[in-house]
Amino acid sequence: MEQYCNSLTSYNRLITREVKVGNLIIGGGHPIRVQTMTTTDTLATEKTVDQVILCIKAGAELVRITAPSKTEAENLAAIKKALRAQGYETPLVADIHFTPNAAEIAATIVEKVRVNPGNYVDKKKFEQIEYTDQEYLEEIERIRERFTPLVLICKEHGTAMRIGTNHGSLSDRIMSRYGDTAIGMVESAMEFLRIARSLDYHQIILSMKSSNPQVMVQAYRLLIQQMQNEFNECYPLHLGVTEAGDGEDGRIKSAIGIGTLLEDGIGDTIRVSLTEDPELEIPVCKDLVKRYPANRMKGADLIPFNTNLTYSPFEYKRRETLQVTTIGSKSVPVVIANFKFKKEILPAQLTAIGYIYDEVTDKWTITDAAADFIYSPNELLSFDLPGTLRVITTLPLWETATDTNKYLPLFDFKTYFQAARKSDIINFVTVDCYGSKNGVRDDQLLAIAKDKTVVFCLSSTLSHAMPAVRRMMVRMMELKIQSPVILMTDSAWASTDEHLIHFATETGALLLDGFGDGICIGVKGKMAEASDSVIESDNEQEVGKVSGRNYFSNNSVEQFLNATAFGILQATRTRISKTEYISCPSCGRTLFELQETTAKIRSVTSHLKGLKIAIMGCIVNGPGEMADADFGYVGSGVGKITLYKGKEVMKRNIDSAIAVDELILLLKEHDAWVDPA
Repeated sequence: MEQYCNSLTSYNRLITREVKVGNLIIGGGHPIRVQTMTTTDTLATEKTVDQVILCIKAGAELVRITAPSKTEAENLAAIKKALRAQGYETPLVADIHFTPNAAEIAATIVEKVRVNPGNYVDKKKFEQIEYTDQEYLEEIERIRERFTPLVLICKEHGTAMRIGTNHGSLSDRIMSRYGDTAIGMVESAMEFLRIARSLDYHQIILSMKSSNPQVMVQAYRLLIQQMQNEFNECYPLHLGVTEAGDGEDGRIKSAIGIGTLLEDGIGDTIRVSLTEDPELEIPVCKDLVKRYPANRMKGADLIPFNTNLTYSPFEYKRRETLQVTTIGSKSVPVVIANFKFKKEILPAQLTAIGYIYDEVTDKWTITDAAADFIYSPNELLSFDLPGTLRVITTLPLWETATDTNKYLPLFDFKTYFQAARKSDIINFVTVDCYGSKNGVRDDQLLAIAKDKTVVFCLSSTLSHAMPAVRRMMVRMMELKIQSPVILMTDSAWASTDEHLIHFATETGALLLDGFGDGICIGVKGKMAEASDSVIESDNEQEVGKVSGRNYFSNNSVEQFLNATAFGILQATRTRISKTEYISCPSCGRTLFELQETTAKIRSVTSHLKGLKIAIMGCIVNGPGEMADADFGYVGSGVGKITLYKGKEVMKRNIDSAIAVDELILLLKEHDAWVDPA
């Protein structure tokens, strides 16, 4: 079965088993539910109750609370009683790691328990251990013995369960047989699911989380395929990207992972794991979910149905293309800065896209996040362009340009055939993918693709645009067309978060499947009209509350679009231009002030391009959850930090007051540090 969803062309929800969680039904085609997790100490009853209420008022339909030991699990009763006394009936979820006895207590109190199969019974020592088949089966039997009591308690009390696999917390046993892979994540969950099914317990939701959206998406697809093949049915799926971080990066990474799956009708409940106050996660969840109204399928009949895929959705392989100057083949995806609403472009305005002009010296400084092209349909620039920057413009303007190395024409497929003159270097050709019945035909695509200077710019005017572009990419592969492709996406949404989610979902979903040699994003409406001013938010709740900083303030629209484009490429691991932070969302287990510490570490390491630094609140989100981070900063006790290189402890139980300085020393010791410019 190549497909992992009902349809790759029309929006068609994957129908899963219905699971009752308190007064809420998840799965079975019911609305996608949104949830979050508290950050308070579970033993601080009043504070936890207050935070749960804040989350409910923000729109949370479930709220998860950590229960790391029997004591916290028992206190869930007091928290639930206080909430119910105030009239709040929202289901509560106990989050369990390492402690089966805490899970068994919690299952008698709250409506749902979450267990992680990687650490519920198995232990992780991060050693390569070989298991014989017999030893492996003995371990499965040990899991059955330890897991069965919880299943029976859940059956007795009508408690639901989430079997939540995390990429970074796979057991030694799973790692020994499957490695650090998506299929290993799937098998880790399936072992527990098979035991539950054998006991006729079905009130189960599953999740496959990773801090890497590519791994996360592949794991969910594989899980669906495995459940369909083995059981001929699917259980509800909870979607999330672990340790997404804060600000725009956290939103982009979450939207790429969650949005890619939602686009294909996958997902019954979601959480956006941000290093921010939990109530701030809910508006982002809502922005993701509201993209899928009932009329989402309008126009989908124009997209030809996919019968056979020309690529594997379960592994990343970039589409093979020709090299057209700096675009395609093995070159990193390019970024085209969208200046379509600028009537005049001045040197100082290029600062927004990574080119800093010093008027005194008449010199340019080029940053790591410098756009490769400018789209300027209104004018030719009045100054010499810096570095390798080039301008894409309309055919009439291009015909007036004297420097045809720096200026390049943009056609649609009709004007391409009509044009008497074309560029000898690059010719950009736009295609509206299945946006009308009179769209580009196969013979026209083939005729254009004969020109080895052509770069296609794909977009779709359909409401379900991403699958339309994906289908066109598949068709081009079927036709053996190897011209590079730029992904063109406009957003007509209103707020900054809505734009981020739209761009990340529409383009990120394609990049994760290996499609796209470049990206160009733009906005319509209110923000576009104000392109000379800074971005403002219509959501008062956002202002000043994102890790103590207003991440969208003082940015021009062009700067916002450029940063977003590079952020999408970074999150999809297709082009690295900055430091990556794998930062957990905080919870009642956190042993230091996570948001403040994240901001501090970011402030001193943000210049270390390509480095991945994990910032984890406790050992649960420690060496395992850091997955593929290069260095880790992990809470190991109250006010104590342990530093890691990969999964190896380098400095243990450092005082938190000096831990950031010690992290810098560790980076220097391993040649991972460069002084800021």
